[in-house]
Amino acid sequence: MKKLLVIGYVWPEPDSSAAGRRMLQLLDLFLEQDYKITFATTAAETEVMTDLSALGIATEKIRLNHPSFDDFLAEMDPEIVLFDRFMMEEQFGWRVAEVCPDAIRILDTEDLHFLRNARQEAVKRNSEVTAELLQSDLAKREVASIYRCDLSLIISEAEMQLLQKEFGISEKLLFYLPFLEAELSEEEKKKLPAFEARRNFISIGNFRHQPNWDAVLNLKQNIWPLIRKELPQAELHIYGAYPAQKVTQLHNEREGLMVKGWAASASEVIQSARVLLAPLRFGAGLKGKFIDAMKNGTPAVSTSVGIEGMTGDLSWMGKIANEPEAFAQASVKLYTNRELWEKGQRNGFELLEKRFSKKSFSEAFLHRLIELKAKLVEHRQNNFTGAMLTHHQTASTKFMSRYIELKNKLEELNKKRPI
Repeated sequence: MKKLLVIGYVWPEPDSSAAGRRMLQLLDLFLEQDYKITFATTAAETEVMTDLSALGIATEKIRLNHPSFDDFLAEMDPEIVLFDRFMMEEQFGWRVAEVCPDAIRILDTEDLHFLRNARQEAVKRNSEVTAELLQSDLAKREVASIYRCDLSLIISEAEMQLLQKEFGISEKLLFYLPFLEAELSEEEKKKLPAFEARRNFISIGNFRHQPNWDAVLNLKQNIWPLIRKELPQAELHIYGAYPAQKVTQLHNEREGLMVKGWAASASEVIQSARVLLAPLRFGAGLKGKFIDAMKNGTPAVSTSVGIEGMTGDLSWMGKIANEPEAFAQASVKLYTNRELWEKGQRNGFELLEKRFSKKSFSEAFLHRLIELKAKLVEHRQNNFTGAMLTHHQTASTKFMSRYIELKNKLEELNKKRPI
């Protein structure tokens, strides 16, 4: 049986984040191809993590800087190792290369962390994203990880272009794989609530994700008061996983701003709302909230950063505005104009069908894997930069890890010695 090892940054939580849903989509794709999958992570378990065992996926708790991982790896002997975010490749990639040199190493970037951080820093400075901000230490780490892997999955076309044009990464090392969504039937579309049956605005997103928290603050301080002035009866319902006290204290019924916290069903709350608001000032990758909005027929207002990578040559499912005043005006117009609202809904359905089709993207990805497996030696020979970075990582990260292993062993021995 074909074997896949996934080294996860966290346990998948598809109801909490787009990253969690993305991971479940990848796992489902490999399950459909009859892979025996093991999901391994150093992360602590959570109450809302997916029960992977119910899907037929084995799980393994692994330790950093510990030889037990090498033993586990040798025993499993996977055909493919998938790293969930570049930090996992940094920590475990060199061990995989040593113990299982013939395993295909794939990096799922989720989004480009260095791009998100560069944009966040630009917002803090009230400046543009400069080459200096892009070429950060974080960028050096993340790009090095991409080079060391045989293939990196990139969720956004904009990020594909950035990696090729600004960092000179060969397209042979990259594969564009967005969210993989099933087609929405005409019957499912007809069952969705109509314009008149919907009320209020909605904002949704994991509050541990800094771009989402910044967007909520932007709504509270700069945008919602302007919308509320035009629509005094409307409410803004704010949903998201892991709402800290700083989030819940924004709740203000008099202002019509309701912090709801965790949504038991994202589909239900999005489906009941008339318009989704996402004034994101920074971020990267694709936004899962918009996929949910498309599937539930809910038009959205967002920024140019928010919709990046979503539309291609197609039209957005609502309005785009970057400044608070324009954002508020666009939100009011979309909320009150039925014709405009229905056009946004139709655009969302088209985006879902043409930009995020599971069938078409899955087939292309599986074909790429077959090609990669057949020509892995040649593929690696053509990636000298990756081989060089792997060599230097082994010479540095490996020996630091070995040092920590030895240090931990000595500490354990000292604890066992009689006083």
